Amino acid sequence: MYEPIRTKSVHSTMAGTTSDFPHRSREEELDIQLAGHLAALLAVTDELRAQAPSTDLDTAAERLAQQVARLRGGRTPVRAVASGSREASLTALHERAHTLAGRALVVAASRADTAVAILVAERMDAHSAALSGGELTPAG
Repeated sequence: MYEPIRTKSVHSTMAGTTSDFPHRSREEELDIQLAGHLAALLAVTDELRAQAPSTDLDTAAERLAQQVARLRGGRTPVRAVASGSREASLTALHERAHTLAGRALVVAASRADTAVAILVAERMDAHSAALSGGELTPAG
């Protein structure tokens, strides 16, 4: 009725062979993911600094840049010069920064990176305070 399969399955041949491309460990993958989240948070922080300069944001940006560089093996993150001419509202920027910090916190926790977890938890608190405390008027 049915003819038996005469060739080997693609899945069985791939499972038994070693590939030519390098594989990353879970730790390396988490480092890459965490560096990406922190770099995105740094970009939003720089945008916030351009619209509403503060020493808190300056300090946070420097700390974020240090952590990204550490996770990327010493390579400093590329930072865009934010001109402040974009019309993104401060509320939207703080919401985006809070979300990015939350994502970074999840990865930092799974990686057991206490320094980053503390940093992003502080940033989440700062962005929550800015959202609820009315610190959303641009300094100009």
